[in-house]
Amino acid sequence: MLTPERRRTLAALGSGITLTAGGAAALAAAQAGMWGTLLGTGGVVAWALTLGCWVAARRGGAPAPAPAARSDGPIAALLDQVPVPLLRIEGEQVRAINRAARALFVADDRIPAPPPALTDPAARHLRHAGRRWRIDSVALGSAHRLAALIDVDAEEHAAQERAQDEMIDILGHELLNGLSPIVSLADSAVTAAQQGDAMLGDILATLARRAEGLEGFTRAYRELARLPDPMVAPVALDALADDLARLFRGRFGTGVTLAVAAEGVATIDRAQVVQAVWALLQNGAEAARTAPAPARVTLSIAGGERLTIEVADSGPGIAAADRARIFRAFHTDKPGGSGIGLTLARRIARAHGGELALLDTGETRFRLTVPA
Repeated sequence: MLTPERRRTLAALGSGITLTAGGAAALAAAQAGMWGTLLGTGGVVAWALTLGCWVAARRGGAPAPAPAARSDGPIAALLDQVPVPLLRIEGEQVRAINRAARALFVADDRIPAPPPALTDPAARHLRHAGRRWRIDSVALGSAHRLAALIDVDAEEHAAQERAQDEMIDILGHELLNGLSPIVSLADSAVTAAQQGDAMLGDILATLARRAEGLEGFTRAYRELARLPDPMVAPVALDALADDLARLFRGRFGTGVTLAVAAEGVATIDRAQVVQAVWALLQNGAEAARTAPAPARVTLSIAGGERLTIEVADSGPGIAAADRARIFRAFHTDKPGGSGIGLTLARRIARAHGGELALLDTGETRFRLTVPA
């Protein structure tokens, strides 16, 4: 069956042939004096011209054919190179979209007997091929989803490697900073001893202080790296707050006011939580003493379904540039500070399954939360 486009092509071709033949016949008839033939040939040529114009008018007025749908070949090739497994989920059927998904499930297209987590819209995690995966899906309709599988183990390993690299850089920097003056002082002590210099005693005293500082840094690092697992037990929070208040008064006296509110019971490792909160209280008191306003720290502890501990101070606040670094190990802006207090407090909170965060408020306020 001829399509409209092919009919128009054949009509144009026939018109061209007719005009050519008619022109040649008209020329021959005129030369031979055959006026009747010439008149008939002219009629045929006029008919061919009219037909050609009619076909051209129809072709120009017809709607332009819709552009052919673009092939998804380039898109499919691009998705095939994505290292994350991509899946199309339609009810109980799961299909692999790219090479990573086909390799993971050993399937060309449709995945036979897919894991139940893939067909469950509420599922967010999957264990397959000995690895843990996070399911990030987007709904494409009532029964269609596009899902990407994120390798949780690979993400954790990458995060651990970044943390280890950062820790190695910090350790290298701190150890070099501590050892360089010790080496220099040792050389000075040797020279002073050979010359009988009276400054030898001062040099050795400075050398001892630098060695003690390096030893303190090493002990702080070991304490941070060897945090034991929490040994949890029910703790009355008002008694815990009283202990912290007595420690605070013994350390800061009447120079810093501490306001305390506590109620409830929580199942925690008492010693570790006291260590974490004490670090927050010390930071708050030291910051409050640098402000012109009366130095004040508030401690609120509430139990129940979730243990919530908040520590706020009347200090000048934390600069925006430092807010992202305050939990970084060995980061400190205080002379003689170890820089592990907040880092250790956060590790303790996370060891209990909770979190320690700096709240985005006008004052400096830390919140430590632990689930029941």
